[in-house]
Amino acid sequence: MGCATSKNADSKASRTARWRSTGIVGLRDSKLKTFPAEVLDLDRSIRTIDLTNNKIVEIPMDISKLVNLQKLILAHNLIDRLPINLAKLESLKVMTFDGNRVTTLPDELGQLVRLEQLSISGNSLESLPATIGSLRNLKLLNVSKNKLKSLPESIGSCFSLEELQADDNSIDELPESVCNLIHVKSFCLDNNNVKKIPTNLLKDCKALQNISLHGNPISMDQFQQMEGFQEFEARRKKKFDKQIHSNVMISSKGLDEGIDL
Repeated sequence: MGCATSKNADSKASRTARWRSTGIVGLRDSKLKTFPAEVLDLDRSIRTIDLTNNKIVEIPMDISKLVNLQKLILAHNLIDRLPINLAKLESLKVMTFDGNRVTTLPDELGQLVRLEQLSISGNSLESLPATIGSLRNLKLLNVSKNKLKSLPESIGSCFSLEELQADDNSIDELPESVCNLIHVKSFCLDNNNVKKIPTNLLKDCKALQNISLHGNPISMDQFQQMEGFQEFEARRKKKFDKQIHSNVMISSKGLDEGIDL
């Protein structure tokens, strides 16, 4: 009995030492029900945490101790809310909460000014906080498979945004401010209720190469009549041709042609 206890202690100490040395905590598929407390004691050492596919219910407020954390991945758990103390993780660049039970995002989210990727698909969000517009370095926003009826006007202030994934919601229209997203390359809005998109979207979003609106009431005629359609079409075809010439692997959905209405 004593030997078993000793070995377990050694194993735990060895694991903690490895985390401290590498800065990476990887505990996918570990049947965890709580956030591992020993991780919080490593404060400045940890840069990446991946706790995907566990049964964690909540994130402790003390997570704010991990001041050098850059990647926080908690996909497929049982989390229903995010603590406001997440905002103190000023080094955070990637945050993933896909497949949880989150219903709202705290306003303090906007304080994560270094955040580049935010993925929170497959939750129960009904809205996004206006403070999301403070995420000026955000490049990827994935809010697919939620209960969103709209996107905040402030999203147009996410000037670095390159990809917006918002499939499978109940969004009626895009705010006019999305025309400010001059770096955006892809809008994915399949299976919503979009009837129209901002008039100047194709004209102002000069980097846009792909827009997917399958399963929406908007018509192809409406889209083709928009100013900037010809230029968008040229970019779309150029991307498509590049995929072919680069021998891109063809998925079950076929090649990405850059438009789907």
